[in-house]
Formats: sequence, C-alpha cells, structure tokens
Amino acid sequence: MAHGHHGHHDHEGAHPGRHDHHGHTDIDWAVMAALLEAQAELFTPLYGKVMAWLGEKAPEPGLIVDAGSGPGVVSCLFAEAFPGARVVAVDGSEPLLALARARAARLGLADRLGTAAGELPGVLEELEYPVDLLWAGNSLHHLGDQRAALAAFAERLAPGGTLALLEGGLPARFLPRDIGIGRPGLQTRLDVVQEDWFARMRAELPGSVAETEDWPALLESAGLKPSGTRSFLLDLPAPVSDAARAYVAADLNRRRESLESDIDDEDRATLDRLLDPEDEAGVHRRNDLFVLKAHTVYTAVRTA
Repeated sequence: MAHGHHGHHDHEGAHPGRHDHHGHTDIDWAVMAALLEAQAELFTPLYGKVMAWLGEKAPEPGLIVDAGSGPGVVSCLFAEAFPGARVVAVDGSEPLLALARARAARLGLADRLGTAAGELPGVLEELEYPVDLLWAGNSLHHLGDQRAALAAFAERLAPGGTLALLEGGLPARFLPRDIGIGRPGLQTRLDVVQEDWFARMRAELPGSVAETEDWPALLESAGLKPSGTRSFLLDLPAPVSDAARAYVAADLNRRRESLESDIDDEDRATLDRLLDPEDEAGVHRRNDLFVLKAHTVYTAVRTA
C-alpha cells in the first residue's frame, strides 16, 4: 500500500488491497515489489527503533501479525527482533507473500514466518489463535471504513495484546529547498498535490467513511486502551548510499508519473532533470541528496 511519500501513504509494507497511486484505477502491488522491498530495507534502522519500543510494551509475544505486510521485509524484522514469536504476514497480494516466504527462507526464519492471503480486515478471521502483537504499518488508510477495521483488529487481539498502528508522521525530504534548478520549494508543492491525491484515493475506496484522524481516539473507540505514541526518525545525511539514491529516484519517478496531471509544466521539467541519470543536477549525481523521514506509531492494549 502504499510506502517515502507523505506520511499518509508510505509503502514500506502496507498492501491490504489494490488501491493505486493514480487516483482512479487499481494497481498491482506485485509490480511495485522491488520498490517496496528497497524502501523497507532502507528504513530498517527506523524499524529497529520501533521494535525496541514495542518490545517494552509486548515483551514476549507468542503471535505477531503484520497486517498489510507487502513483501515481508518488516515481517522478517519482527521475527528477528522477537525470536520467541511466530509471525504471520497478511496481505492481499499472493505474489508479495511469495517474496515474504522467500525472504524468510534466506534468513533462516521459514519455520517461524507464515503467510495469509486475503483482504483486510476479513482475512484476520481465518487466524487460528488470538494475536499478541498486531502491526498495521500504513495499511489502515487503504481500508474504506477505518473505524470498523480497527474494531476488527481489536477483536483478534488476545487479552493484554497490543495493536500498533503506523499512520502519519512527516513527509519525506530528499533535497534542499532551493536545488539550483526550477522554482525553490519543489517537494512542498509535491506534498500539496499528493494530499489532494490521497483525499481522492480515500473517497474512492469501497465503503469509504470520512474520519477525523485522531488515532488514539479511534483506538479507544475500538474498545482498546491507548498505551503510547512515539515518532521515529530516519536520518540519512548527504552523501547518501547508492541504495538511498535509487529509492529517491524511484519515489520521485512514481510521483512524476502518478501525479502528472496535477503538476505544473515547470515542476514537471524540474522532475525530468532530477530523474535524468546523465544530468549533473539529477538525484543520481548531486552531492546534496539526503533522506529525512518521520513515522509515528500509536499503540493500544486490549484490557479484557
């Protein structure tokens, strides 16, 4: 589902359905698999901090569910961070789950990582046991009725179980305000366009319900007791690695294609230069490229 754009729709692993980045048509998440894997791998330092924090709240979970797991990068990180747990990666895309199983096998985690294919939240009803830690990383916003989905998530928790919801945060930043080409402030303008896209995407989801994004209040409405909120930073200063450059290029290219009709000609020309591997001002060559992104995680506990 989504993963380096606005905090509303980062894609490090969330894919419960088939809702796209083009506003009106569906996307095959499996086509985005390479981007999704690369982004999640780049964000591994951030997820390490998240899991250390969750370990304080759910120290010895027996069953962890990654709801909207995508290709399973984060699912495998959970398996490594909680060696006593069984992890189930849940996603609407079987090709992505196949990648999750292959990753688990490469890492020696195949005996502790299972998969379940189906649309959220209904697929969770197929789980054999209640869940000690349910992780929903940028997946909830792809479900039309988020309040109902949270209630369904809560029902799958064991007494004392924790629901961890990654939503929001801050938009990613890759470049200075003035990059020497085009009008300054390109990324801020792209954020505005992306917000409009996000509103359209939400409105077009099946059963879409407008909801104030007060996540602790929504968790409480699902019968859970909010237990903490924390934001986590990924800070990769310049000069960045080739992997970070590839991630930025892929992210900007996705925006260039999916938001094209809403971007003005000057910004489109700037993006074309940024994406040209031969252009010294492009992201493949410039020395001032960085990655700065904040994710916010909300937790709540089932008390009965």
